Amino acid sequence: MLEGLYASALEDSRLRQIAESSSALEARALLTTPALPALDYLAKGPKIKVLAEIKRASPSRGNLAPIEDVASLAKTYAEAGASAVSVLTETKSFKGSIDDLIRVRSQVSVPLLRKDFISTEYQLLEARAAGADIVLLIVAGLNQERLAELKLFAEQLGMTAFIETHDAIEIETALSVDAKLLGINARDLSTFETDRNLFETLRSLIPDDVITVAESAVRNADDVRNYRASGADVVLIGEALVTGDARNLLTEFTSI
Repeated sequence: MLEGLYASALEDSRLRQIAESSSALEARALLTTPALPALDYLAKGPKIKVLAEIKRASPSRGNLAPIEDVASLAKTYAEAGASAVSVLTETKSFKGSIDDLIRVRSQVSVPLLRKDFISTEYQLLEARAAGADIVLLIVAGLNQERLAELKLFAEQLGMTAFIETHDAIEIETALSVDAKLLGINARDLSTFETDRNLFETLRSLIPDDVITVAESAVRNADDVRNYRASGADVVLIGEALVTGDARNLLTEFTSI
């Protein structure tokens, strides 16, 4: 499953590259307003931070919400206390787009995460040109050398690399490239099975100076409390927000 998602994202990117060369895209990216310091917005604090996600669909759950006005939803997230907003830009399985990221950037002033299956510098340039401040790099989809190369390039563009892991070996890999924003995804992207105890099991492997994000399996405030009690600094939430009352849920979650 994960291999197919990467292949699809890469093909979409190659098609866009026909319309805009790497050099033209790089020139545009370098003219974009500098990226926000995402680590400051997501820094450890007395309350958990929320990375609120715009998510229309997923391979495991199918269609979740049509979300016709992504900018309005992102504005609701920010007004209700989200510290950052995640925008899924993968087109086929998640029904997102780069245009979604551009529209959201026009309406919110908190950091934006481009969430996609990124494996090339061109995709990082796309993210920066569209206004992303953070980019997702998934350890399961990249070897250590490629992970380090993409992280460095993202940082050279001023962005923060959000390194996603799912097991102890992947955490070791993430730390070897000096990850400062590290996620533990309860959902295995190879099988899409979910382990709600995974974060608690792995959290002790991450140094205290790394901002740790709990990803997936958040249905309600109790799930957020459990992640917080297990040491999460940030929780990434998508499905619960797009299928529920986002404003009220965020108000409740950010008080934990």
